[in-house]
Amino acid sequence: MARIPLKDGVLSAVDAAADARLLAGRCTACARLHFPPTPVCPYCSTKGCATVRLGTDGTLYVYTAVTKAPPGYRGKVPYGFGVVELPDGIRIVTRLTETSTDRLRVGMSVRLVLEDIFQNEAGDTVVGWAFAPAESS
Repeated sequence: MARIPLKDGVLSAVDAAADARLLAGRCTACARLHFPPTPVCPYCSTKGCATVRLGTDGTLYVYTAVTKAPPGYRGKVPYGFGVVELPDGIRIVTRLTETSTDRLRVGMSVRLVLEDIFQNEAGDTVVGWAFAPAESS
């Protein structure tokens, strides 16, 4: 069975041993980043955005914990959820590996990790991304 991304075009790799990065769009006109990447800039509507790899380290901007699965979610609960600010100049709404809000704090360093979310009907492992506290990743 294969490892497949939760969403196509968002991860540079799904192999934990590889140099996995989140992918973003960079507008060729206004130079702003957007996530997930799209061919049209959401800020100025220019067509032809480039796909760029984002850094793996960031800063936790805001957080909470999700204790009940939202409709359609097939992964484990609880899970952390928040916004991570990357040095690239973009904030990403993302899952967090830490589920206890007592162990999270605004401004803490976090690092991108890959996580197996669930197995689909074909038996493939669906891989997503999350951010983990830097001291534990």
